Amino acid sequence: MTNELPNSVPVCCSPNNGGDLIPLLLVIIVLLAGHVVFQKFKKRRGKPEMKNFKNLAVVAAVVLAAGIVFALKHKQAGSSESAPAPASVPEFTEATTAALPRLVDLGADKCIPCKMMAPILEEMKTAYVGQLEVEFIDVWKNPDAGDKYGVRVIPLQIFFDAAGQELFRHEGYFAKEDIIAKWKELGFEFK
Repeated sequence: MTNELPNSVPVCCSPNNGGDLIPLLLVIIVLLAGHVVFQKFKKRRGKPEMKNFKNLAVVAAVVLAAGIVFALKHKQAGSSESAPAPASVPEFTEATTAALPRLVDLGADKCIPCKMMAPILEEMKTAYVGQLEVEFIDVWKNPDAGDKYGVRVIPLQIFFDAAGQELFRHEGYFAKEDIIAKWKELGFEFK
């Protein structure tokens, strides 16, 4: 029996500081508007057309809320796949990494998928000494790094070649086997 984690572990967090609350706020506004409408027509309670209107409004609010939740889940599932690099992300050009390819993992110490990545990164750091540089950056402790690398969701793994050119990026948990396979696909083999 193996204790390996599935490759499709959800992503953790978006660094947009509450931007994901907008759909929830829209649902609350719709529900409050519905409440105001019901109060306005409260005097006409008991008339058949108002009962139908009330039932229709409740069904519409539930359908709207379900649609927003579905859209958010679909968007989150799509963002866990590999994402193209933003055009504004600068190349990594530190002199210390000029000779080796580099894997940069951007996450946070308190993010669950990021915590799941930690032992993988440590293992790769020791197993591929002299072949691959592996670095973890906590974007909650260092928000400027998140801006520098164009982080939308954590954890985020960015693959750089020996010259510092970005080759690939992946959002979400990334199993060690998948990381090694991606390096191989990019033309790098490690012993």
